[in-house]
Amino acid sequence: MAGARVERKDAAANRERILVVARRLLREEGPAAASIDRIAEEACVGKGTIFRRFGDRAGLTAALLDDNMSAFQDAFISGPPPLGPGAPAAERLEAFVDALLVLLDQDLELALAAEHAAPGGGSAVAGALLLHVRGLVIDLDPDLDADLVATLLLGALSPPVIARLRARGADVKAQQAAARALLRGLTTG
Repeated sequence: MAGARVERKDAAANRERILVVARRLLREEGPAAASIDRIAEEACVGKGTIFRRFGDRAGLTAALLDDNMSAFQDAFISGPPPLGPGAPAAERLEAFVDALLVLLDQDLELALAAEHAAPGGGSAVAGALLLHVRGLVIDLDPDLDADLVATLLLGALSPPVIARLRARGADVKAQQAAARALLRGLTTG
């Protein structure tokens, strides 16, 4: 592609190190431990490298979330059924909810940090999830207000809600069972 900017090898390596360190700190110690100073020190880069690359902490969080969600998005957009195309909408929606809960279980601290960086679900990732669920709702029942149903469903699966459920002792299996019970009213009509 003419004019396309090619990332230098050292810049790509720095980006990957920064993301690996930031993700590890979030998973192991939570958002308070993932300061720009600490990330820079452990990734062996200067703070300026992080700021030039990601803009600010919110930009770094968005990059982490994008990196984390890309495989999930690929799976529901073009992967095998039931998560990907080819299964009935009800099965796809259930598989989507189950997979999203697993992903949130694995990286809840990252999801919470991203929620804080873009309150109200204003991120591109949140938009992609909403668009996908909206399409499945339309397939299930075109008479429903798909935007409203999709927003309510994803709100019930938001990182703060999952954190509260986890704090009450609800593991991912319990969350999936409860979410499937909620979906039955939408998928069995």
